[in-house]
Amino acid sequence: MSLSVRIMDEIKTAMRAKDTVALEALRSIKSELLLAQTSTGSKEEITEEDEIKLLQRLVKTRKESAKIFTEQNRLDLAEPELAQVAVIEKFLPAQLSEAEVEAVVAKIIAETGASGIASMGKVMGLASAQLGGTAEGKTISTIVKKLLT
Repeated sequence: MSLSVRIMDEIKTAMRAKDTVALEALRSIKSELLLAQTSTGSKEEITEEDEIKLLQRLVKTRKESAKIFTEQNRLDLAEPELAQVAVIEKFLPAQLSEAEVEAVVAKIIAETGASGIASMGKVMGLASAQLGGTAEGKTISTIVKKLLT
């Protein structure tokens, strides 16, 4: 079942339950999917990898907004953002723990023989490709820096 079909089913469920927060999050996912499909000018389905990147971008945006709202003591605005994050994350693959990410990055570093911070781009590229969707880029970057220094 494609992501867009799952989103439509969830939208219907949220409408029946009158869950406005979930409905808003789901509609934003649907909107982004439609924009991504039509941006290329063709009606082709976008790849699963692109769908995951899109969902990760939506989660990141909402987390950043919630952080800003919290810093400004606007918890009334931060809470809905975090609730939307929870809704969107249901459609992402299970995220790896930092220890699991560190093990994968250490293996990549050992295989490539990378050493020093100059090799960070090479290691980041391989790690991002291998961990695509199962770990945030920021987490991968932090671990790569830690292991290469």
